[in-house]
Amino acid sequence: MADHSIVAVFGSMNMDLSVACERMPRAGETVDGSGFITNAGGKGANQAVAAARMGARACMIGAVGRDTFGDALVAGLQDAGVGVESVTRLDDVETGTATIIRCESDNRIVLSPGANHALAGEDVARALRRLVADELDGDASEIAPAAGGVFIAQGECDLAATAGALACAHELGFYTIFNPAPACDLPAGAWPAVDLVCPNETECQVLTGILPTDDASCVAALNALLDKGAGAAVITLGGAGSVTLGDGGEPLRMPALSSAVVDTTAAGDTFIGALAAARLEGLPLFECMAAGARASAVTVSRLGAQQSIPTRAEVEHKFGLDGLDVDGEAE
Repeated sequence: MADHSIVAVFGSMNMDLSVACERMPRAGETVDGSGFITNAGGKGANQAVAAARMGARACMIGAVGRDTFGDALVAGLQDAGVGVESVTRLDDVETGTATIIRCESDNRIVLSPGANHALAGEDVARALRRLVADELDGDASEIAPAAGGVFIAQGECDLAATAGALACAHELGFYTIFNPAPACDLPAGAWPAVDLVCPNETECQVLTGILPTDDASCVAALNALLDKGAGAAVITLGGAGSVTLGDGGEPLRMPALSSAVVDTTAAGDTFIGALAAARLEGLPLFECMAAGARASAVTVSRLGAQQSIPTRAEVEHKFGLDGLDVDGEAE
């Protein structure tokens, strides 16, 4: 059998193409731009990088085109310590891209999913079985060979494939995390395969009809997520931190720890990747949220996406090993 102490991520891999301009062009108009940058991104890839930099053995399951952007994205994952054996290279479809126009506080984004929508649920299932069994045709589900492993999926890939992947991962024994970003709802029958659902506040509102703004609405929203069939729920609240339910049904809040915010890009992905890495170590959910809070606090103090995600050593240097008390308040 293979080593199952792993964070496996099925998700998107995008190359972000970003340019700044003084004003948005009108229809048919060309304007001067500046500050063109390319950033490796995609929520799945970001979360895999975050888990790896927190010390977890991480593996990416996804697809890119056989093109320059695909080469760069795969190389970036390898440099971050993420396993790429389950990244499929495709000849007939391009790598996913996000074209971003930046104008002061106004951003316009055109997303081309490309290869991110090419994999079906069975493709992901085959990749998962390769991680947990020596022989693909063995019936490994009876012994839950991936118990102790973590599986993460988001909303940027084909939804049917995502639902199928969650079902397979859950059957194999992975602790499954679903990040419905961008906001998307699973088929009703797929929710019992989700051990933890983790939306932000706007995604939560789409899923439940409840915007979590205070304790009462947070409790109502969290219970609505559990009513869908998920085993547990965490809502990230930006500068207000994150929240889950305590044993008595009370809101249990983890504060945000950042002091100077430079760029919030990849903050949510860092939170989830770090949470998954902490879960791999057997920590309870609230302590996993604390790990996510520490890591994302470092991320928002830097510019960029994957390049802003910190290593475990950087997080420990900033916060030490005892940066939070048991009530989740910063010391």
